[in-house]
Amino acid sequence: MSIPKAKSQTRRKQPAYALIKSALAKHIRAGDVPPGTVLSESAIATLFGSSRSPVRQAFEQLADIGLVRRFDGRGVIAGKRQVEPRRVPITPEMFGLTDGPVEAVRSDAWDTLYYKLEREVIYRSLFGRFRVSELALARHFRVGRTVARNLLLRAQAIGILEKGAKAHWYVVPLDEDRLRDIFEVRATLEPLLLKSATAKIPAALLDRMAERLREGIQFRSRVGVGELDEIEGDLHIRCLGYGINREMIEALKRTHCAFAIGKHIQVALTAPQIDSFMDEHLVIIEALRARDGDAAAAILRRHIEWSHSKVASWIAQFRAINVISRVPYMTRARIAARMIAATRRPRRRRHRPSPFQPDLPPAHPAFRATRQACARHIVA
Repeated sequence: MSIPKAKSQTRRKQPAYALIKSALAKHIRAGDVPPGTVLSESAIATLFGSSRSPVRQAFEQLADIGLVRRFDGRGVIAGKRQVEPRRVPITPEMFGLTDGPVEAVRSDAWDTLYYKLEREVIYRSLFGRFRVSELALARHFRVGRTVARNLLLRAQAIGILEKGAKAHWYVVPLDEDRLRDIFEVRATLEPLLLKSATAKIPAALLDRMAERLREGIQFRSRVGVGELDEIEGDLHIRCLGYGINREMIEALKRTHCAFAIGKHIQVALTAPQIDSFMDEHLVIIEALRARDGDAAAAILRRHIEWSHSKVASWIAQFRAINVISRVPYMTRARIAARMIAATRRPRRRRHRPSPFQPDLPPAHPAFRATRQACARHIVA
């Protein structure tokens, strides 16, 4: 049985340019963006976590309806009135992004590409070490090298890809030892962080998390991959982000691959997504709402230990019923090394004809000169 291609369970979203256009139009009309403010493509792209292309498209559509206008400089001027350009700092508050510069929008196509790459990388990590070609990945997805590199960097951030000595990309193998190490780190650090964060997590945020969990438990069969990611992130990323030890938070980022592993293996096994993790998350969130950090930390530790055994059993099932199928941008590390060696040109040696070649007549100048040199050497 070959590795299955999972169906995307993400809900269809608006394109990035439409979301950017909607946000800009709303806040320009409301007066949050002062008339005359110069909006540059790079500033808006950074603010909304997108490339410049959707920003440029949003500017064009806003210009068509008269909310911005072009001028001699770079970017556009906000507002319908003919006022002088004003170069003021573009802040997140202008567009309702009160948490600071965040990834407010991202192309739906980009998310789909990353989901596919992440899935294939995780499947192959269970069977050894593979090399990923950045150029072949770009060609396969029909995107530029920059987009392909960003996809690889995102996978590297959660610990499923790494760069070798010669800047080659490799899949990080996931064996029993590494899986145990990942969950040991989580079981050690996450309860400590959660305990220190208990008093700092806003009550309104905990209320929203609890409500989302109750809805997920009530409608388990309708919960998609995107919703599962959000529910996992509520506890293991957002709540822990309020912890006081920033070094622990950074160290835990390398263990976020555990969430992706569980997600993709569940989908591959067509396992019912009704395991009790949402119920356990709800118990932990309720302990946090009661500001009982000790209880929340103890439940979280048991939850992580149980998750380790659950994921290990899923991986064993997956290995037993699946074999590796070929994708154009990944090859086994040893095979890749042999392919590179085979495609290298052999080093061409500079050929110098010997004066003693049989086709040279005895009267040839090179023959005479060499014979004389040899005679002098013998005499000496």
